[in-house]
Amino acid sequence: MKSVLVANRGEIACRVFRSARALGLSTVAIYSDADAGAAHVEAADRAVGVGPAPARESYLRVEKVLEAAREAGADAIHPGYGFLSENAEFAQSVLDAGLTWIGPSPHTIRQMGDKQRARQIAAEAGVPVVPGSARFEPGEIEGLAQAAEAVGYPLLVKAAGGGGGIGMRRVDGPEKLIDVVVATQSMAQKSFNNGAVFLERFVPKARHVEMQVFGFGDGRAIHLFERDCSLQRRFQKVIEEARAPGLPAEVADAMAAAAVRLCEATAYSGAGTVEFIVDAESFEFFFLEMNTRIQVEHPVTEMITGRDLVAMQIELARGTLGFVPQNEVAAHGHAIECRLYAEDPAKMFMPSPGPLTTFRPPSGMAHLRVDSGYREGDAVTPFYDPMVAKIVVWGESREVARLRAMDALRAFSIDGIRNNRHFLLACLADDDFAAGDVHTGFIDANRGRLLAA
Repeated sequence: MKSVLVANRGEIACRVFRSARALGLSTVAIYSDADAGAAHVEAADRAVGVGPAPARESYLRVEKVLEAAREAGADAIHPGYGFLSENAEFAQSVLDAGLTWIGPSPHTIRQMGDKQRARQIAAEAGVPVVPGSARFEPGEIEGLAQAAEAVGYPLLVKAAGGGGGIGMRRVDGPEKLIDVVVATQSMAQKSFNNGAVFLERFVPKARHVEMQVFGFGDGRAIHLFERDCSLQRRFQKVIEEARAPGLPAEVADAMAAAAVRLCEATAYSGAGTVEFIVDAESFEFFFLEMNTRIQVEHPVTEMITGRDLVAMQIELARGTLGFVPQNEVAAHGHAIECRLYAEDPAKMFMPSPGPLTTFRPPSGMAHLRVDSGYREGDAVTPFYDPMVAKIVVWGESREVARLRAMDALRAFSIDGIRNNRHFLLACLADDDFAAGDVHTGFIDANRGRLLAA
């Protein structure tokens, strides 16, 4: 392996380039017309255009990405997250083109990308799963009412091929069930080319806790501790931390063991995340899904373990990473990541594209990391995810990390777009958050208070 193309954009492309360059590899960026002058293009050794601004006409065009790799002489592809990162056909196409795929096998991606199949595999591996139904294909509603009663209300209608909170709707009673299922089937077909949905029990006061895992492709796997991702809006994460506050050690250990069992059962290769829903009161946990890629929030794990997950991905793919025993992985202190979005919290977090007339991340602060794909003067376009930066801090304790995160946000100068900086500060300053009382309904339950802070 000599050259890595990142089939992505923005901060994750810049992030992968850093690790690749540290390993002595040259880097290749791809870009759409809207990203021709973007930071990730400037950060790479070479850059190749792949088409018009809409992702479906550029970043999601498999043949364009492979053509760019050939043109630039790249011999490996890292998918980042989002876009084609969990597309098994893309992974197979990369391998068929004679290139190195930096990620799990296409077979594993296909298995775990289908949420229903993933639940089955998890159950067979002895991992507890949330009560759920069989799948309902587009237009199929026969038996729906009976399935819903068996699962129990409130419940979630979930796209079988979805991810990142997309294709997920809550239903509190039978009167709206059919309408929500039909609408979700239609949306899922358009978004994922897979219109199947299933029903899943909704845990009213829940925490979203995920386990970072790493498999060596030979049936051996390790974990790198858990992350709490409970602070969410529209089922999408806002603040993440490692480790999970207030989670009993025996629960964390059981969750880690379950996640590793799942990886061993699938001979998982590379970095992945096993996501769990945890009852915030009983601490009973259930498998949600597995993300067969690097996560947006991976920096908090890197901060507490001192390990470069992206470098591990690359080294495993090129055959230079030996087995890392579990007892050699340790966690120190606490890390918090805040996602800075170009959005308007007062208007239900609607995206707010526009020019970054001021964009000056804090610098010179101890134990601070800022990952971004933007610079002052760049424009946030309406074509892609509105996240503009990740502010990540480490502290000897959760309280130290919380205060450092607040200091970093206060020192972040940003103007020209509506953004959630003040909202993030309000979350961090909230007494319940400070006490570690986090759950997936935290923002919805306290939105008025947080907006007024």
